[in-house]
Amino acid sequence: MFGIKKATSDNIITEGSIWKGMISYFWALLLGAFFQQFYNTVDAVIVGKAVGSEGLAAVGGSAAMVVNLFVGFFMGLSSGATVVIAQFYGAGRKEEVKKAVHTAIAMAISGGILITIIGLITSSWVIDIMKTPPEVIEASTAYLRIYFIGMVANLVYNMGAGILRAVGDSQRPLIVLIISCFVNIFLDIFFVIGLGLGKMGITEGVIGVAIATVMCQVLSAIIVVYMLAKSNDSFKLYITKIGIDKGMLLRIISIGFPAGIQTTMYTLSNMLIQASINSFGKDTTAAWAAYGKIDVLFWMTISSLGTAVTTFAGQNYGAGKYDRVRSSTRQAFAIAAIITIPLSIVLYFFGKGFLYIFVDDMSVINIGIQMIKFLAPFYVTYVGVEIFSGVLRGMGSALVPMLITLSGICLLRVVWILVAFPYNRTIEMVETSYPITWITTSILFFFYYIYYVRKHKISGAASER
Repeated sequence: MFGIKKATSDNIITEGSIWKGMISYFWALLLGAFFQQFYNTVDAVIVGKAVGSEGLAAVGGSAAMVVNLFVGFFMGLSSGATVVIAQFYGAGRKEEVKKAVHTAIAMAISGGILITIIGLITSSWVIDIMKTPPEVIEASTAYLRIYFIGMVANLVYNMGAGILRAVGDSQRPLIVLIISCFVNIFLDIFFVIGLGLGKMGITEGVIGVAIATVMCQVLSAIIVVYMLAKSNDSFKLYITKIGIDKGMLLRIISIGFPAGIQTTMYTLSNMLIQASINSFGKDTTAAWAAYGKIDVLFWMTISSLGTAVTTFAGQNYGAGKYDRVRSSTRQAFAIAAIITIPLSIVLYFFGKGFLYIFVDDMSVINIGIQMIKFLAPFYVTYVGVEIFSGVLRGMGSALVPMLITLSGICLLRVVWILVAFPYNRTIEMVETSYPITWITTSILFFFYYIYYVRKHKISGAASER
């Protein structure tokens, strides 16, 4: 099942039709993202139905924000490894690919250990300062601590999957996610329903879901490490050679650290949003959590496209094919429009049906409907942020995109919540922070992208067939 992928001279990323290659690559990433979210959604459905809206608020509220804060920073940092590997692989520099792979896995292991220690120590404090509703504080803290125990496995899997995607292999990470997803469903049902943890109380039900999640993360890490170890290409992993190459680490950090800071600040601003949502009570917190599970349909799509265009830009930039870099940008926008507009329409008119999947409480559902109708029409305004930043990151530009995101999204969002929200403390006022920051940041990225490609002479007619 996990056979060795044969090396081939036909690289769909640097050769042939960009449109066909990107669609093929993106589709596998999107399926992977779907199963990743299905994996998380099953947790939410089981908790929401078997435990109640309080359990859903515990899993999808403050705890989720804290997890995103820690994991987001490392994944931003590790994106530097993905870009470096994509560039070296596209350029055919096998020795550098080898060093980057082993350094990346060592980063994942050490980073996982560090985050676990920090997370276990700070979980209770962070949950408290986020104004988490009293009814779900204990359950949120328990979920968070168990989740942090599996952090090494989480980061190793994500780094390993990132390595495979960087070299153009989006299929095997998908296989891992499918396996993990169905194992997670079985374990969720076993712990929460089979063992009756859901009936014992909110905390017990949430603990069951957390244990199932960690077990699946361990399984995913084992499989992806096996895939890398059995490869016969330049990205083959030798367990005994896992370690830090200082030069490679500095190169990875130079690209990844700004992205990590960007992701962290992004999450911190969202934590401020979460704290504002929490102030409206447990029904609004549960509605925001349920909306988040629906909203993820858009985010997993645009994030997959961002990953695809980063890999296409990285490999083609490394191979010196600048015409394909610009063409990849244009075609990514076309794909985004084709997907985002219909998706926004479906969510706007049929969002209520999706909410029923997670909760039965009508007061929660009515709040969720308002959230969907307010935000879904603005999804298209975020597309530029993901695609422009992905292309720029693929070409090795990380510092300015970080500054653009920090100012256009993070800083502006914080200012809005701290300055504008107190004058009109409504849910709509909180929600308005999203379209304002999406539009502003997309415009900033557009102008910087134009400046960057002209300055570095990344131009030419695209070689498409």
